[in-house]
Amino acid sequence: MDSTRWDRFAHRPGDIFVCTPPKCGTTWTQAIVASLLWPAGDAPGPVMDLAPWWDANFYDLDELVARLEAQTFRRSIKTHLPVEAIPRWETGYYIAVFRDGRDAFMSFVNHVASFRDDVRERLNAAAVAKGLETMPKYDGDLHGLYARWIDFPLPLLMLRGWWERRHLRNALLVHFNDLKADLDGEMRRIAGFIGTEVDPRHWPDQVARCTFEAMKRRAPEIGVFERNFVGGGESFLHKGTNGRWRDVLTDDELARYRDAVAKFLTDEMAEWLEHGSLATGKRPEAR
Repeated sequence: MDSTRWDRFAHRPGDIFVCTPPKCGTTWTQAIVASLLWPAGDAPGPVMDLAPWWDANFYDLDELVARLEAQTFRRSIKTHLPVEAIPRWETGYYIAVFRDGRDAFMSFVNHVASFRDDVRERLNAAAVAKGLETMPKYDGDLHGLYARWIDFPLPLLMLRGWWERRHLRNALLVHFNDLKADLDGEMRRIAGFIGTEVDPRHWPDQVARCTFEAMKRRAPEIGVFERNFVGGGESFLHKGTNGRWRDVLTDDELARYRDAVAKFLTDEMAEWLEHGSLATGKRPEAR
């Protein structure tokens, strides 16, 4: 990830920014936004091409600038950077999505394990040249990967910045658990935030195509996953489940996670990150 790429971004009023730590529901939220922007399901291309990851070195920056400039419809952009590292425009809409860090880690394991070697090597070479963090190669040592991940647990680190901004008019915090528990309700909440209409003629289909099962079936409409992942969409859209860490992480590893939570988060933040809003009955934006 390279925050300097934002120097080339030309904002338009109404731009929607999906802002998440990795593996916290990014692609899901992108698909939801696309379903809201194109109620009839006629998006003009794969979701992840329409709403690219701006601060990653996947795309040539000149090409990406030209692609976004050519879009005549309302735009959506993805970022995995902390809020402090991205620009903020009063006329932009920022959807920050989070998930229990232990669940994010388990999804990260699958992500790294299925990432194509040739793509990782190309991206890592570019990262080294710029002095950026590289992507590890997964050798089957989950506990070794965890030891690296827990030293910089992005879901915890990034939540602090967004929590401090949760009352802003143009910021919305969303939790993975809430999307799983009440997709219809959370999509209505996102629709109200970005100002899209809920049309009864289209709404059931808009929600239905954003279930995890539907996204797996229509993976080519979400992204060209074969570019980067062995197994394509089947690998990338892996399980969409929580709690897999319970039978995998050791007591010592779980203790390190609890220590990190205590170090970086208040009790209120920690409760929300673990459970979400629907389970606790507390919305982060509530005063």
